[in-house]
Amino acid sequence: METSLKQWTHKQYDLIERAITRGTRISAYRRGTEFVVVPERLKVILGREAIESTHPTTGDKIVLFLDELEAVEAVR
Repeated sequence: METSLKQWTHKQYDLIERAITRGTRISAYRRGTEFVVVPERLKVILGREAIESTHPTTGDKIVLFLDELEAVEAVR
C-alpha cells in the first residue's frame, strides 16, 4: 500500500474547513475534472486525508483524497 502525503497550506485547509462549517460549496480539480461539492468533513482513510462530501444537486456522496487533488477553490 502506497501512501503519499501532499503538503497543503494553511490557507487551503482554512478554505475547506470554512466550507464545512458554513455548508458552502467548493470546486475541486482531480486529473483535469472539476468536482463541485459540499464538503461535510475531513478524515483519514487508510492513512490518506480525504474530504467526505455531497454533490449539491443529486445528493450523491463523494470522497475526494487530498493527495489526488490539483486545486481547491471556494465557489461564490
